[in-house]
Amino acid sequence: MVVYTVGTFDLLHVGHLALLEYCATLGDTVAVGVASDEVVKLYKPNIPVIPLEQRIEMLYALRCVDIALPYHELDYISVCQEVKADIFVIGEDWGRKPHNIGVEKYFNEQGKKTVQIKYSPRTSSTKIKQNVIAQFQSSQHIEQIISQNSQHNSDEKKA
Repeated sequence: MVVYTVGTFDLLHVGHLALLEYCATLGDTVAVGVASDEVVKLYKPNIPVIPLEQRIEMLYALRCVDIALPYHELDYISVCQEVKADIFVIGEDWGRKPHNIGVEKYFNEQGKKTVQIKYSPRTSSTKIKQNVIAQFQSSQHIEQIISQNSQHNSDEKKA
């Protein structure tokens, strides 16, 4: 059985790994659709930090991933047909958008399964990015304080 899931997979983390390892328990082949920057722009405020080709390369490095391919439109059905998916794994934030409803309907009509999972609360790419920005801003603030103190001490020595 071929299990197919989709995502951005920017800043690959343990939540992604948990999803992909779970997919591997559902079938013999795990196929992963990786959203192109154009697709990500349709539903997120920023494009991924990691280029598409590198995100695909990282997914191929995981032993639980057999196929990783980009998708350039919010049309999951054509890729599901291409990889001959039997199970489509979706996240809890799936929603009722037309492209989502379409692929669910396709799977139901074909007698195939759609499995919805909860995300790992441990982390997300967004949380990682927020932490990096906070650390960077904190280090800049500390450097600014050190610089000001050095300048102040230098001025005192001159006086």
